[in-house]
Amino acid sequence: MLTLVDLGVLRAVEVAADGTVEVAITPTYSGCPAMAAMRDDLVRELRGAGFERVRVRVALDPAWTTDWITPRGRAALAAAGISPPGPAPRSAGPVALTLLPARRSVRCPRCDSADVALTSEFGSTACKALYRCLACLEPFDHVKEI
Repeated sequence: MLTLVDLGVLRAVEVAADGTVEVAITPTYSGCPAMAAMRDDLVRELRGAGFERVRVRVALDPAWTTDWITPRGRAALAAAGISPPGPAPRSAGPVALTLLPARRSVRCPRCDSADVALTSEFGSTACKALYRCLACLEPFDHVKEI
């Protein structure tokens, strides 16, 4: 459904003179439980393609942002019933901590209505919020802007 390139997680692929492939990936957020699965999938696929030596490193700087999701990735999320993120918030200085839900511009991925309501700030994963469309009444996840 969604590749690591489309998600913006795959940062670099380099082949050394000795044939070692080094891949750099960035987690979508600190403690992302999918990192081990992504690493294992990359190693399996590259070894399956004939590369015997594979090294996957985690690149934390710069931090991942939802702005790195490609247009194809955003379309794939919407096709799967997941509302893609809008532009990530920008800040030139300190970020104020609020305990209120973030204000987002969200559209239903099923009927494209903007008449939606936040059900829970946490959806099926910590990086998603749960919404309900007030037009078609369907619940859906929204990828949080980071």
